[in-house]
Amino acid sequence: MLGNLGNMASLLKNAPEMMRQAAEMQERMKATQDELAKLRVEGVSGGGMVRVEANGQQKILAVHLEESLTQTGDREMIEELVLTATNQALDKARQMASEEMSKVAGGMDIPGLNDALSKMGLGDPPQ
Repeated sequence: MLGNLGNMASLLKNAPEMMRQAAEMQERMKATQDELAKLRVEGVSGGGMVRVEANGQQKILAVHLEESLTQTGDREMIEELVLTATNQALDKARQMASEEMSKVAGGMDIPGLNDALSKMGLGDPPQ
């Protein structure tokens, strides 16, 4: 029991430093989120006939269709190509966000961090 009190005392002693580090990390996370909003990725399907642009926050910014594709009248094919390109763009955006967030964490092994990031749509889902 006394050992636990010593651990608590140690935690309390280090609390101001931990709070400072947490505040710094929060600032870095905000800056990273701002940066992710500026970064762009593109998903492509149909040999370039469909291009979908997304940002690092996984927001679709634009969808581009080749003129010739719209003239085919094959709605199902167009829908499939748009879906494929969109999923590709979002996968790239998630990967990019995961890499950027890993930089913020600085390789720290924080219990639950990967799960928390995956719940926010960033990083890899838990195994």
